[in-house]
Amino acid sequence: MEFLIIAILVLLAVGIFRYYRQRNYLKVLTESEFVKGYRKAQLIDVREPQEFERGHILGARNIPVTQMKQRLIEMRKDKPVYLYCQSGSRSARAAQLLHKKGYQDIYQLKGGFKKWTGKIKSGK
Repeated sequence: MEFLIIAILVLLAVGIFRYYRQRNYLKVLTESEFVKGYRKAQLIDVREPQEFERGHILGARNIPVTQMKQRLIEMRKDKPVYLYCQSGSRSARAAQLLHKKGYQDIYQLKGGFKKWTGKIKSGK
C-alpha cells in the first residue's frame, strides 16, 4: 500500500513539473486569440491524415505528430507555429518536440479542433 501511494505521488509530481515547464515555451490560446494570429503564422494540424481529411481549420497544413521529426524541414523557426489536434494532448507533444529542436514562438489551440467553431474545410 505504501508503495502505491509513493508511486502515485511521484507520478503527480512529474505531471505538475511537466505542466509548469511547458508553460515556459507553449502559449495556450482561446479560439478568439488563436484566430487573431494564425493567418500570419504556420498553422499545423498534428492529427493523423484520416482525421485531417474529415475536416480541418481552413488554411491548416497536416503534419502529424507521429511524422514531425522527419518533417521539421517543412517548418520555419523564424515564424510563429500555431498547433492544434483533436483535444490538445498531441499538439502539446508536438510543441515539446519543436521546443527541443529550437522553435521559440509556439502556440496551441485551447480545447483543440473539437472545440473549434470557426471556418473549416470539410472532408469527403
